[in-house]
Amino acid sequence: MTQATSGAMPLWEVFIRPRNGLSHKHAGSLHAADEVMALQAARDVYTRRGEGNSIWVVRSADIVASDPVQAGENFEPTADKIYRHPTFYEIPEDVGHM
Repeated sequence: MTQATSGAMPLWEVFIRPRNGLSHKHAGSLHAADEVMALQAARDVYTRRGEGNSIWVVRSADIVASDPVQAGENFEPTADKIYRHPTFYEIPEDVGHM
């Protein structure tokens, strides 16, 4: 028995791109039986006023995220890589203000 036939519809995350050249932004979540219904529902719910030109739907269960408890080990190592900061470069005077 699948989720759709058992009565429990999966949760989908909706991402909308407002116009070409911009990135998709998380717009919200919705329940739908499959990806086709999720796209249709996302269109109806999140783009009623024509504010988007691209929709992505991703099953919430398929998203893998970093654990906030591990933020130190995931993101702090960049602090000790000082060569990544632009403080070691001398800017020629003819470049002007950057």
